[in-house]
Amino acid sequence: MSRKYSRPPIVEALCEFQFIPRQPWDMTIVGLFYEKIKEEFPEKQQQTTFEIDFRKKEGGVEQKVGSSPRMQFLSKNKTILVQTGPDLLVVNHLKPYPTWHKFYPIILKNLKQYQEIARPKSFKRIGLRYINKIEIAEKSVELADYFNYYPFLPEKLPQTHETFNVRVGIPFVEGRDRLLLTLASTSSKKPDSIAFVLDLDYVMVSPEKVEIEKTEEWIEEAHTEIEKGFEACITEKCRDLFKEEK
Repeated sequence: MSRKYSRPPIVEALCEFQFIPRQPWDMTIVGLFYEKIKEEFPEKQQQTTFEIDFRKKEGGVEQKVGSSPRMQFLSKNKTILVQTGPDLLVVNHLKPYPTWHKFYPIILKNLKQYQEIARPKSFKRIGLRYINKIEIAEKSVELADYFNYYPFLPEKLPQTHETFNVRVGIPFVEGRDRLLLTLASTSSKKPDSIAFVLDLDYVMVSPEKVEIEKTEEWIEEAHTEIEKGFEACITEKCRDLFKEEK
């Protein structure tokens, strides 16, 4: 049974789907999709995202920078965001995050509505991601007091350091999936406090390895692994910050 906290550190949770289409992308899909969700997500705005793509070529690697249009649809209280673009659907939940049992149905409902319109062939990538901001009311801390995952410095180097960012990819399901685990220092808006970001991103990295009919099962498994990863990365002293509900 998963732990529950009255003050969870989640600042954003999101589920992203990249699709392999049956036919070229048609911008009318966006309008048809909006008609289905506009009661719950009435506000819309357009964004342009920039992507860097590295491709192997003879003699080295070619770097390409591209842009992609994206429409965003916001809930009335602006805590839930649905985004769509060429063969893409993202469902974001900002603070305050409710519970998985409330967020999960929102993901599935919007995915179903997108699929009914776009009718994609399969998945290129799926990702479930949780971004946590952990603030501690101290000017400095011993990372080992709060985390089981943190940067390691050789004994011959000074053990005091400033900003850091550590990231590791852990394979799952014979390499089909990967848990991208990141811990980094960040700024705190609270005086005399120090803050960290613990980012857990569980992704399917092998295209077409999850059938559309198995989506619900994959998302549930991804959430389970993220919960396990989160709990494995923090100590009891860190849990005390979140006020666990017994």
